[in-house]
Amino acid sequence: MKWPKLSQASNTELICWAEEQPWCQAMAACIQDARWHAEGDVWTHTQRVLHELSGLSEWPDLSPHEQLLLKFTAIFHDSAKPLTTQVDSITGAITSHHHAAKGEVLARNVLRTLECELATREAICKLVRYHGRPVFLLSRDEPIHEIIRLSWLLNNKLLYLFALADVRGRDTDALDRPEENLHYWKEVAAEQGCYESPYPFATDHARFTFFRQANPNLHYVPHEGFACTVTVMSGLPGSGKDRWIHTYGKSQPVVALDSIRDELDISPTDNQGEVAQFARERCREFLRSKTSFIFNATNTMRSTRGRWLDLFADYNARIEIVYIEPPISTIIRQNRDRAAAIPQAAIYRLAEKCEPPTWLEAHRLHMLSSVTDETL
Repeated sequence: MKWPKLSQASNTELICWAEEQPWCQAMAACIQDARWHAEGDVWTHTQRVLHELSGLSEWPDLSPHEQLLLKFTAIFHDSAKPLTTQVDSITGAITSHHHAAKGEVLARNVLRTLECELATREAICKLVRYHGRPVFLLSRDEPIHEIIRLSWLLNNKLLYLFALADVRGRDTDALDRPEENLHYWKEVAAEQGCYESPYPFATDHARFTFFRQANPNLHYVPHEGFACTVTVMSGLPGSGKDRWIHTYGKSQPVVALDSIRDELDISPTDNQGEVAQFARERCREFLRSKTSFIFNATNTMRSTRGRWLDLFADYNARIEIVYIEPPISTIIRQNRDRAAAIPQAAIYRLAEKCEPPTWLEAHRLHMLSSVTDETL
């Protein structure tokens, strides 16, 4: 079943589809700590959360798209527990640390295979990744900062509603006033103006600076005397980055890792240290001369991308990220048509590890499912 049909499925149909999937069958076989989940295995809890969602008083007022996001968040929110569950050999305690982070990856890869729309997929993945945060808000050093940060990654209203269903979909007396904690999340988000939309920073640079500071000041509005603008391309091989540059970036110089490899006669499978060093120096030349340019590389891993973004920020550049991800079938086809096509298996490996950029990383973010989606 592909996404167009699955996205219209009833809860019963959705459950039947999931139960045919290996990751769901693993959930049904995954035990949970009875102190927190006396209702039983992971899949039993998942079905109860799905049921609780439709029983929320706010449910009828949600748009069909919002309901869709919440239903698939329910399906995937604990999907990585089978990958992370451990039983203490002495106490018998059952834990599943980091299951939300791994669940985001699992959900992204499943939804990519289904060819779910990019924006919808990422909204679901972020809800999966942070679904447990509201319950523990009071344990955060800066709870307001937590809520504001997440407002730029997801919709706080949907996160609140999902957390409510998640709490109600379990049998436990161990949680101390969990629903009161969730209501506090809602109240704080509403007070900060970011319950249903991102927090309204004074400027893009104020937001960018807030997310980069170790001890951020919410009311600090930095000066915007940018030296230049760096447009950072991001996407899998064959996604259309070169085509986007050819169409919309002709007037700007480009630093492209593929071109540098050709200059240096270094294969993509060889050590890339010399390529990266050469590229950094070329970027510095443009940054020092305050020349706007395009930086073109896959940039699909947050840690790798972050090192380049740090460089550009150090030179006071305004940073725009253009992320392009058409359906995986389109990427495979476009890769075959490239002069320097890479093995199909390599694209799938890169896709499995892909971490699309977020608004926490740049002054402006463009998430495109095709080259023609949007221009700067």
